[in-house]
Amino acid sequence: MANVDKAFGLRPMGNLSATGAQAQYGYEIADNQAGAIYQGDLVTIFDGYLVKFAPATHTAAVGVFNGCQYIDPTTGKPTWSNYYPGSVNITAGKIVADVIDDPNQKFLIQVDESVAQTQIGLNADVVGTGGSTTTGVSSMELDSSTIAKAAALNLKIIGLYDVPGNSFGTNAVVVVKINEHLYGSAGVAGQGA
Repeated sequence: MANVDKAFGLRPMGNLSATGAQAQYGYEIADNQAGAIYQGDLVTIFDGYLVKFAPATHTAAVGVFNGCQYIDPTTGKPTWSNYYPGSVNITAGKIVADVIDDPNQKFLIQVDESVAQTQIGLNADVVGTGGSTTTGVSSMELDSSTIAKAAALNLKIIGLYDVPGNSFGTNAVVVVKINEHLYGSAGVAGQGA
C-alpha cells in the first residue's frame, strides 16, 4: 500500500533523553509581523523575535511552533490559535508563541518524495512554507533532494515511523531531530552511505 501524501509539518514524538517530556517555552512574535507561521513549522529567533525558519536564510532553528496567543485587536478578547496568521497589529499585550524548543526532542515529518533505509543517520533540509488556515497545520516536509552527510542541514533522520501503512519510499513519515539547533549543535555530519 502506498504512503498517504498529507504533509503536517513537524509533530513532537518524545525525546532522546527518554523522559517523554515535550517542553514548550513562550517566545514573542513582533507586533504586526508579516507572514503566517503554522503549527509544525520550524522557527528561529531573528532580532529578538520569533520568525518562521527559512533554510536559505537562517542557520539554526530554535524549535517547532505549536500555536500562539494574543489579545485580538478587533474584539479585545484573548485568542489562542494553532497558527499565527501574520500582520496582527496588537493594541494590548504581546503575541506569545508556544515553541517546542528542547534540542533533544524527536519529531515526525513526512518526506516530500522518497527516502530509503540507507539514508537513516543522514541529514536533510526542510521544504514547504504554507499551511492550512482552517486547521492551522503546516505543510512543511523533509526535502528528500537534500539528504546528505553534510553538517549544515536542518534535520537528522533517526528512522522510519513504525506504524501500519508507513513504509520507505515516497511520502514516508520519518522520525527526526533538529540537527542545526540554536541551543544544541551547529550541525553534525550524517553517518552512513
